[in-house]
Amino acid sequence: MTQSLLELEQKNAFIGRHVGPSEQEVAEMLAVVGAESLDDLIRQTVPASILNDQPLGIGESRTEVEALAYLKSLAQQNKVYKSYIGMGYHDTHVPLVIQRNVLENPGWYTAYTPYQPEIAQGRLEALLNFQQMTQDLTGLPLASASLLDEATAAAEAMALAKRVSKNKKANTFFIADDVHPQTIDVVRERAEHYGFDIVVAPAEAVVEHELFGALFQYPSTTGQIRDIQALIAKVQSQKGIACVAADILSLVLLKAPGQLGADVVLGNAQRFGVPMGYGGPHAAFFATRDEHKRSLPGRIIGVSRDTRGKPALRMAMQTREQHIRREKANSNICTAQVLLANMSSFFAVYHGPEGLKRIAERTHRLTDILALGLKSKGVQLKHDSWFDTLTIVTNDKDAIVARALAAGVNLRTDLDGALGVSLSETTTRADVAELFDIFLGAGHGLEVEALDAVAAKGTGSIPAALLRDEPILSHEVFNQYHSESEMLRYIHKLEMKDLALNYGMISLGSCTMKLNATAEMVPVSWPEFAQIHPFAPLDQTVGYQQMIGELEDWLVKVTGYDAICIQPNSGAQGEYAGLLAIKKYHESRNEGHRDICLIPSSAHGTNPASAQMVNMKVIVVACDKKGNVDMADLKAKAAEAGENLACIMATYPSTHGVYEESIREICDIIHSYGGQVYMDGANMNAQVGITSPGFIGSDVSHLNLHKTFAIPHGGGGPGMGPIGVKAHLAPFVAGHAVVKTGKESRDNGAVSAAPFGSASILPISWMYVAMLGDEGLKRSTQVAILNANYLMKSLAEDFPILYTGRNDRVAHECIVDLRPLKEECGISEMDVAKRLMDYGFHAPTMSFPVAGTLMIEPTESESKVEIDRFIHAMKQIREEMRRVQSGQWTLEDNPLVNAPHTQDDVMDAEWNRAYSREQAVFPSVEVRRSKFWPTVNRIDDVYGDRNLFCSCLPTEAYGE
Repeated sequence: MTQSLLELEQKNAFIGRHVGPSEQEVAEMLAVVGAESLDDLIRQTVPASILNDQPLGIGESRTEVEALAYLKSLAQQNKVYKSYIGMGYHDTHVPLVIQRNVLENPGWYTAYTPYQPEIAQGRLEALLNFQQMTQDLTGLPLASASLLDEATAAAEAMALAKRVSKNKKANTFFIADDVHPQTIDVVRERAEHYGFDIVVAPAEAVVEHELFGALFQYPSTTGQIRDIQALIAKVQSQKGIACVAADILSLVLLKAPGQLGADVVLGNAQRFGVPMGYGGPHAAFFATRDEHKRSLPGRIIGVSRDTRGKPALRMAMQTREQHIRREKANSNICTAQVLLANMSSFFAVYHGPEGLKRIAERTHRLTDILALGLKSKGVQLKHDSWFDTLTIVTNDKDAIVARALAAGVNLRTDLDGALGVSLSETTTRADVAELFDIFLGAGHGLEVEALDAVAAKGTGSIPAALLRDEPILSHEVFNQYHSESEMLRYIHKLEMKDLALNYGMISLGSCTMKLNATAEMVPVSWPEFAQIHPFAPLDQTVGYQQMIGELEDWLVKVTGYDAICIQPNSGAQGEYAGLLAIKKYHESRNEGHRDICLIPSSAHGTNPASAQMVNMKVIVVACDKKGNVDMADLKAKAAEAGENLACIMATYPSTHGVYEESIREICDIIHSYGGQVYMDGANMNAQVGITSPGFIGSDVSHLNLHKTFAIPHGGGGPGMGPIGVKAHLAPFVAGHAVVKTGKESRDNGAVSAAPFGSASILPISWMYVAMLGDEGLKRSTQVAILNANYLMKSLAEDFPILYTGRNDRVAHECIVDLRPLKEECGISEMDVAKRLMDYGFHAPTMSFPVAGTLMIEPTESESKVEIDRFIHAMKQIREEMRRVQSGQWTLEDNPLVNAPHTQDDVMDAEWNRAYSREQAVFPSVEVRRSKFWPTVNRIDDVYGDRNLFCSCLPTEAYGE
């Protein structure tokens, strides 16, 4: 009984749950790497000039129970009103079978982007379903596997229109003034920096302008349904591209925009079973014509075949477009919204075409009933057509709004002399009766049942010419999983095809696949966070504002900056937002001519793609043989740029996995020419608690909350990319057209649709920081560096390590160079990556940032046992490579080039390979204990690109 009560309370228990190695394991690993302590290792690894021993100032760690209780107290300060605001966001019933088994299931939310498709066939099938759903509802033949939100999807549509329009002289993009205001805001901001002219005017005015493209809303933001076919034809007659932003539920009943002639159709899939979540995350859908496939932003899932000729799914064409095309990429999109796209696709699968029609028809019927009742009492409606949204013209606006708020109801209030009301899947007849009371006062005498009898005979509120007359979702996948048992089994069947963190380590360099603790995930499902409209009045979101404010304060302390903008909803959006702040800052000083962005050759591909989006000229700075920025080249190019230097985009530690000694000098050089330093936050998890971008000398960074701060990757998204800025840049971060937060930047243009980005996942990072505190955050960084150096030391005997920094240390990741080994034995990095699947591992990052390499990041969450399992697998693979080199196995017949191996392989009647079945599928003792089976063999990428097919195949196409 020697422990104090404080010790017994275990306030810091979460630190040991998040950080994988025990104290004993830490000591053993330190002995291997040659350091006396974690502090000693950091001193050996990180340049002394940037080490910061000051505590972060966040405070002590909290237990899971304490953190959840406090966060619940904040959540309860939010007011969950019934939302009829609309504007692209609607309440929805998340099917519980999907909520429990997808949204809350680590088998789905901890998976990584499917760059290794053989072990990602489950989420790829769910995404293919999303594409098929999008194609059916939009009436266009090619769809992507989701974008970030409706507004940024519209901005991507504008960029596509400029790329593919045959009217090369035109520089104007037209936006109908009845498009959602947040969409106009985001598109206008994007256009300004592309150098496009924008016209916002009534849709009919499109005929008055020479355009490269136009954007229409269908139905309009105020609910009107009109035939835009002639307007689309007019745009196309000028060789322009006609884009339509559409409501996904309305498309169940309305004629597909593709049938009206649209070239691009986009929108938000949120109301297909994803909570509003105060703005996100939600998957945007995007469809276009087949001839535009090589200009499509984001990702396409395509059907290819494996080495046995079996159909297999993969990301087609644009798998890592930014890293290949860099500033010439179609977009800077890196993170999509895969988890949310999967939820929406499962929503469509679960309900099927008939179920979706019932939801759409019920929503529309209730809207008809509300309209009939209001008109019968002399209320004026702005339009005579609608799907689910009415705009009520009134001189009694304040009184109606007061009655609504007293009843716990939110109406749309931003319309002059009018109010908006948008019904949804969750609306009931009792809700409509309540809306009559709100609009008309007591004693109106209206009865829903009587009005329904009239509405059932038809109201003509959807013009007959615009009623959908073709079937939807006829593919069998949407017509067989309607019982909960069948749906549960389908979800589970797909989950079992994917390797996620709930099975084993995912050692992806630069992607930081760390623990996403259950306690961090729990608040995401709380209704106080999940069921709030992004444009709800600020006095209803007090808890959200306090939670966001506390998180911003913590991130300020972690980064050494002065302010945080939480709006960017992906890392790439954060890059864009940070560069916009730099550009606007220069313009405010009458230095708008500064347009040169220096980018080291080692940078993420999103860096040059983002610079191109703000119309900066990219100049690449060379790296030396040790992977560091070539200082002579930097000095020469900075001097050459001179007064035109806008900024540098530097990643720290570098993408090569080392702490560059010259980082402070780099910042000083850029500042000496009047430029700004953008520090890519991808590797922030190697800085927290030991240094910071602001301390080093940077001016702005984005923070990948889905990397450093524990928001899970979700199979390729969601993500969050808020930016930290020094005080002089704070006035130039994103604002919002609809919600004014009171900050000095409030009137700036937006970079995302919602004012606080994907707000509903911010509690994850809040919980992460709260439960770790100063001690845990610093230890996480230290152990991430220890794990990487232990792994590097253990592999160095068998594999060349490409780059190391001071004292031959690496940062939080290391790069194994397979090029010399390939020259010796012919085995490539691809062969090693696929063979790791047979050992039960997801491959490290392949051929980035250097071709022919594997970049490995174990993160702080992996225990020594798991890291040793990975090391053992790599060493056994090295022995297999030696067998090829010695001639024991030929280059054409060995377990590496045939990997991964499937159950189909071992079930072959004859086995004519030079190695045994056992060597193929049970290459280690650990695999025997727990075997993950890839469901397809190696996929033929070339075939998939040459024969692009991105719709669902019939079940029989997959064979037995």
